[in-house]
Amino acid sequence: MTKQKADMEFRHRLPADMKSVLNKNKQVLELWEKLTPLARNEWICWVTIVKKKETREEHLIRLCEDLKKGKRRPCCWPGCPHRRESAKKWFDRSK
Repeated sequence: MTKQKADMEFRHRLPADMKSVLNKNKQVLELWEKLTPLARNEWICWVTIVKKKETREEHLIRLCEDLKKGKRRPCCWPGCPHRRESAKKWFDRSK
Protein backbone atom coordinates (compact mmCIF):
# COMPACT_ATOMS: atom_id res chain seq x y z
CA MET A 1 0.00 0.00 0.00
CA THR A 2 1.41 3.35 -0.97
CA LYS A 3 1.61 6.26 1.42
CA GLN A 4 -0.84 8.21 -0.72
CA LYS A 5 -3.40 5.39 -0.52
CA ALA A 6 -2.88 5.06 3.24
CA ASP A 7 -3.41 8.81 3.71
CA MET A 8 -6.72 8.69 1.87
CA GLU A 9 -8.07 6.03 4.21
CA PHE A 10 -8.30 8.35 7.19
CA ARG A 11 -8.70 11.82 5.81
CA HIS A 12 -11.79 13.72 6.93
CA ARG A 13 -13.15 16.69 5.03
CA LEU A 14 -13.03 20.09 6.68
CA PRO A 15 -16.63 20.89 7.68
CA ALA A 16 -18.14 24.28 6.97
CA ASP A 17 -18.27 25.38 10.62
CA MET A 18 -14.57 24.65 11.13
CA LYS A 19 -13.66 26.38 7.89
CA SER A 20 -15.62 29.44 9.00
CA VAL A 21 -13.89 29.54 12.40
CA LEU A 22 -10.46 29.20 10.80
CA ASN A 23 -11.15 31.89 8.20
CA LYS A 24 -12.33 34.35 10.86
CA ASN A 25 -8.97 34.30 12.64
CA LYS A 26 -5.85 34.86 10.54
CA GLN A 27 -3.48 33.70 13.29
CA VAL A 28 -5.37 30.44 13.81
CA LEU A 29 -5.58 29.85 10.05
CA GLU A 30 -1.81 30.29 9.71
CA LEU A 31 -1.23 27.83 12.55
CA TRP A 32 -3.70 25.38 10.99
CA GLU A 33 -1.89 25.54 7.66
CA LYS A 34 1.40 24.60 9.38
CA LEU A 35 -0.09 21.35 10.73
CA THR A 36 0.55 18.06 9.01
CA PRO A 37 -2.40 16.44 7.20
CA LEU A 38 -2.52 13.82 9.95
CA ALA A 39 -2.70 16.46 12.69
CA ARG A 40 -5.45 18.29 10.82
CA ASN A 41 -7.33 15.02 10.49
CA GLU A 42 -7.12 14.47 14.25
CA TRP A 43 -8.55 17.93 14.95
CA ILE A 44 -11.36 17.50 12.42
CA CYS A 45 -12.33 14.14 13.88
CA TRP A 46 -12.10 15.47 17.44
CA VAL A 47 -14.44 18.36 16.63
CA THR A 48 -16.94 16.37 14.57
CA ILE A 49 -17.26 13.13 16.54
CA VAL A 50 -19.22 14.65 19.41
CA LYS A 51 -23.03 14.34 19.53
CA LYS A 52 -24.19 17.66 20.97
CA LYS A 53 -24.09 20.98 19.13
CA GLU A 54 -22.93 22.70 22.33
CA THR A 55 -19.99 20.33 22.71
CA ARG A 56 -18.98 20.83 19.12
CA GLU A 57 -19.03 24.60 19.62
CA GLU A 58 -16.83 24.17 22.71
CA HIS A 59 -14.42 22.05 20.69
CA LEU A 60 -14.20 24.75 18.02
CA ILE A 61 -13.32 27.32 20.67
CA ARG A 62 -10.74 25.02 22.21
CA LEU A 63 -9.25 24.26 18.80
CA CYS A 64 -8.45 27.95 18.38
CA GLU A 65 -7.15 28.35 21.92
CA ASP A 66 -4.97 25.23 21.75
CA LEU A 67 -3.45 26.13 18.39
CA LYS A 68 -2.54 29.57 19.77
CA LYS A 69 -0.87 27.83 22.73
CA GLY A 70 1.26 25.81 20.32
CA LYS A 71 -0.57 22.51 20.59
CA ARG A 72 -0.55 20.47 17.42
CA ARG A 73 -3.02 17.74 18.38
CA PRO A 74 -6.11 17.52 20.61
CA CYS A 75 -5.17 16.87 24.23
CA CYS A 76 -6.39 13.70 25.93
CA TRP A 77 -7.58 12.26 22.60
CA PRO A 78 -6.96 8.59 21.84
CA GLY A 79 -6.84 9.42 18.15
CA CYS A 80 -9.18 9.14 15.22
CA PRO A 81 -11.20 5.94 15.63
CA HIS A 82 -11.52 5.81 11.86
CA ARG A 83 -7.74 5.42 11.62
CA ARG A 84 -6.59 3.74 14.83
CA GLU A 85 -8.06 0.42 15.83
CA SER A 86 -7.06 0.98 19.47
CA ALA A 87 -9.09 4.20 19.59
CA LYS A 88 -12.35 2.60 18.47
CA LYS A 89 -13.15 1.29 21.96
CA TRP A 90 -13.42 4.88 23.22
CA PHE A 91 -16.15 5.69 20.71
CA ASP A 92 -18.17 2.50 20.58
CA ARG A 93 -21.70 3.86 21.03
CA SER A 94 -23.30 0.42 21.33
CA LYS A 95 -22.09 0.01 24.92
